[in-house]
Amino acid sequence: MYSNEEKLGLLSDLIAIAQADHHISEEEYNFIMALAKRFEVEKEAVHDLFHNPIDSKPITTEIGRITHFHKLILMMNVDLKTKDSEVAALRNFGLKLGIRMEIIDQVIQRMDKYENKLIPAEELVKIFQAYYN
Repeated sequence: MYSNEEKLGLLSDLIAIAQADHHISEEEYNFIMALAKRFEVEKEAVHDLFHNPIDSKPITTEIGRITHFHKLILMMNVDLKTKDSEVAALRNFGLKLGIRMEIIDQVIQRMDKYENKLIPAEELVKIFQAYYN
């Protein structure tokens, strides 16, 4: 389970991906707010993150990094418009999470094979396993 600080950090990262193209679509906003509701984070706290982002804490487990990265991918693709600036932001977050560039590139390449670019979690895990085993 996430601590409050981890929840706010993840939401802040999602907002950064959404803002990478200097526009937050309705789908992106709704995705952020739905996750915030699931995390029991108040709407005002989320709105504050749009103007005052916080850094996410380092994630120490491999499954934690994969899960965080997967949520960032979902955010990038939720409006069905993937811009170069969003891909660049995803790459930067992936590197910040300690994910190898080869994995990040493989994920970005394989996204296009799936409906709405939603790479299944199982496929994401397989990509990670191929590089780490």
